[in-house]
Amino acid sequence: MVMRPKSIEWTLERLRKPMQLSFDFAREPTAVTPKKASSPKGYTGLYGFHKYWGKKPYEPLAFVIEQLTDEGDTVLDPFVGSGTSARESLIRNRRFIGFDVNPVAVELTKLLISPPDYDSVRSAFRFIERSVKDKINGTYRLNDGRIASHYLWENDTLTQVWLRGVRGGGREELAPTAQDIDLVEEYASYRSEHIRAPRFFSNGRINAHANLSISDIMTGRAQRNLDLLLSYINELPPNVQMPMKLCLTAASGQMTKMVFAVTGRGKMTGKNSAKVEVGSWVIGYWRPKLHFEVNVWNCFERRVSKLLKAIKEGDPLQGSIICDSMARFYEASSRSWVECAPSQTAIRSVREKSVNLILTDPPHSDRVPYLELSELWNSILGFESHFSSEIVISNAKERGKTPDVYSQAMNGFFGILSSVMRDDAFLVLLYNARQAARWRFVSQIIDKSGGLKYFGKFPCNYSAGSVVQDNRKGGLKNDIALVFGKPDADSRRLCQLANIPNWSKDAPTK
Repeated sequence: MVMRPKSIEWTLERLRKPMQLSFDFAREPTAVTPKKASSPKGYTGLYGFHKYWGKKPYEPLAFVIEQLTDEGDTVLDPFVGSGTSARESLIRNRRFIGFDVNPVAVELTKLLISPPDYDSVRSAFRFIERSVKDKINGTYRLNDGRIASHYLWENDTLTQVWLRGVRGGGREELAPTAQDIDLVEEYASYRSEHIRAPRFFSNGRINAHANLSISDIMTGRAQRNLDLLLSYINELPPNVQMPMKLCLTAASGQMTKMVFAVTGRGKMTGKNSAKVEVGSWVIGYWRPKLHFEVNVWNCFERRVSKLLKAIKEGDPLQGSIICDSMARFYEASSRSWVECAPSQTAIRSVREKSVNLILTDPPHSDRVPYLELSELWNSILGFESHFSSEIVISNAKERGKTPDVYSQAMNGFFGILSSVMRDDAFLVLLYNARQAARWRFVSQIIDKSGGLKYFGKFPCNYSAGSVVQDNRKGGLKNDIALVFGKPDADSRRLCQLANIPNWSKDAPTK
């Protein structure tokens, strides 16, 4: 049993009490112009809080919502992802239905549409800080008492120990001492007690295999320190427990052996530098030969700081109630319903002809195997991933997620979607793929639309660079927003969409 000092008990009791807020949320959301929709900015605020795969910029989604719906209308996103469509719908006083097979996606969406208040998160962080910061930092303590920030490894050999924040914000690079080696060995055999054993598949695309374990990805020291954080987060009241766990998942990539040591910067310009810099977890489960082990407390603290900064001035959706069932959503007891469920199952609970706009970014074949890449996060959260229900193409042959299975699933699902749309509703599909075969289900929507008319398309540009897309041969630079409507859809609503640069009525071709 964990014994806590009285000051911590007081903090927990304070966290259980509802906070009284004095923020003014009467302000209107900033309208989005066609130019802004076409040239989105980078991810900021809550949108920059978590590194969820394949996030979409808010500007084009907000613009579509503004132009194709009215206040009080219902927006549906059956592949809700990180929750951008949900947040932009509610901010603009629309109602929202969303579901996703990925547990961490659903929790992130809930955070975006009902953010915690600043004081609760700050108090929760202070409680955790008082409880575990010194214990965690003790595992990185040098001979002179200072705390290391980074360890540079070459395969299994520790080569350097770094201290950050010295001499006006610089760094000090030290050779490992006997104490540094002793600390590594002390925790080398530690195995996490709080992280669910992750399930991986043999997928060369993301450098995973069926026998991959958490110890292949994290050092024993990192696992021990992550366990310490989880043990105290689990002591928190429910209203702040999940936000703090999401901070932990957002920071977890930097706690792994997958943090690249970046070398040779400037070689393309002839100014090659010998300086080693800290990279990040990019995508997949690569453990580079030269990599960093980063102080776990620093990783967690930085991510909590991002969340606190995002909610410091309050948020218009803070305290929003999310329905616990579809029935209550239709009783109008709240403006949103979000469920962790396969889209092909959850769609059957949506009432026929009840949706004004379907705005979604469906899985793009094999570009992002969401559940496989999110397995580290879901393991930390203790959620099970229902891999068999995911619509995706996976290079893991044992999953049986082939291109034909993908096309059949997408055809079947989009065949159902039309039935939940009102007779004047719109469907906006954000999609792109390199191979022609991956567009087969889109062609089916256009050719055998079940009452849907194709209106046109516009490029939905990414708002941030991607190491994968920017460096991969043939990497895609944008999605394409495809606009459809039911027979009674008012085409006059498309006037502003037509002002987006490169709007076209041509059907997509691949």
